Amino acid sequence: MSASIYDIPVRKITGADASLAEYKGKVLLVVNVASKCGLTPQYEGLEKIYKQYKDKGLVVAGFPANDFKGQEPGTNQEIQAFCTANFGVEFPMYDKITVVGPEKNPLYKALIAAHPARTNVNEVTWAEKLKGYGIEPNPEPEVLWNFEKFLVNRKGEVVQRFAPDTTPDAPALVAAIEAELAKS
Repeated sequence: MSASIYDIPVRKITGADASLAEYKGKVLLVVNVASKCGLTPQYEGLEKIYKQYKDKGLVVAGFPANDFKGQEPGTNQEIQAFCTANFGVEFPMYDKITVVGPEKNPLYKALIAAHPARTNVNEVTWAEKLKGYGIEPNPEPEVLWNFEKFLVNRKGEVVQRFAPDTTPDAPALVAAIEAELAKS
């Protein structure tokens, strides 16, 4: 990856300028999220894993995106209120961005370039499930759908990428997080 993900400007969901540099030395789980998706209940699991591991150095970073069938139509304020009221989200949330196509946010360009292939932990891949719903999935390396997860080590390197239907408590994801947290 040419630029460090720490150097890419982002905005917090409140509108404040930010960067992921504030999490240098921590393990990051970067997730594109949506409020009106069949996978939206993953917010609960993301918050649970954040609370379980934050004292050991894990940060979950949620990036709302409206790229998949209009499943994140709200404003930043509406998204934040929804996440707090319905799932008690306390992990950091960021400005709504684009994660696919020509307007793709630079952070997602960097994440995808660093780890172009995703890990599928379920027997039927999410791409196959999308086809079953009559939806043509994005070709790799593009983000497939809401709730795709990028695991970033303490040095800011993307070490693993998980398919959208990988739940936050999936053994493979938990094991990958724990392995990164164990490294200094």
